[in-house]
Amino acid sequence: MQSINRFLYGPTPEEKVKAWQAKLRAETRLIDREMRQLDIATNKARQTVKQLATKGDVKSARILAREVVRSNRQKDRLSVSKARLGSIGHQLQEQLAMAKVTGSLQKSTEIMKLSNSLIKLPQISQTMRQMSMEMTKAGIMEEMLDDTLEMDDDEELETEADAEVDKVLFELTDGKLGQAGTVGTEVPTLQDKYTDEETERAMEQYREQLSGLLSG
Repeated sequence: MQSINRFLYGPTPEEKVKAWQAKLRAETRLIDREMRQLDIATNKARQTVKQLATKGDVKSARILAREVVRSNRQKDRLSVSKARLGSIGHQLQEQLAMAKVTGSLQKSTEIMKLSNSLIKLPQISQTMRQMSMEMTKAGIMEEMLDDTLEMDDDEELETEADAEVDKVLFELTDGKLGQAGTVGTEVPTLQDKYTDEETERAMEQYREQLSGLLSG
C-alpha cells in the first residue's frame, strides 16, 4: 500500500525531509574537508612568508601573504556556511514535526533566506539550487532571490595582506619593524642560493595550492 501511495502521490513529507537532511550532511562533510585542506596549506604558506621575511624579501612575502588573507576569509565563509547548513537541518526537523500534525510541509521564510545565502558559495551552489527547486515544489519556499556571487574587495585585501606581513616582520625582528629591510642582507653563499630557490619553489607551490582551493 505504501509503495502504491508513493507511486501515486510521490514521496511523503518525512521521506523528502530525510533526503534533504542527507544532502545537507554530505555538503557539511565536504566543507569540513575543504577547511582542513585550507588549514594545512595556509599554515605551510605562513612558514614560507616567515622565511621570505627573514631574508628581507618583503615583496614576495606580501604576495604570498595576500593568498593567506584570502584563505582566512574563505575559511570564515565556509564556517558560516556550515552553520547555515545546520540551521536548515534544524528548520527541516521542525517542519517534519509540524507535518505530522498538519499532513503537509509549510512555507518557511527562514529556510528560503538560508538557502539563498548558500547558493552564493560555489562549493555547494549546485546542490543548494537543486534542493531549492525541490523545496519550492514541496511548498516550503518560493522562487530564489538574488544569487549574485560576492567578490573580494581588492583594496581591503591588500591592506590586510600588508598587515599580515608587518605582523610577521614584527615577530621576527623582536619588534624592530623599521629594521626589517636589513634582515638577511649578507652576501649569499652557494647554500643560501639553493635555499632561496627552494623557498621560491615552496612559495609558488603554496600560492598555487591556495589559489586552487579558493577558486574551487
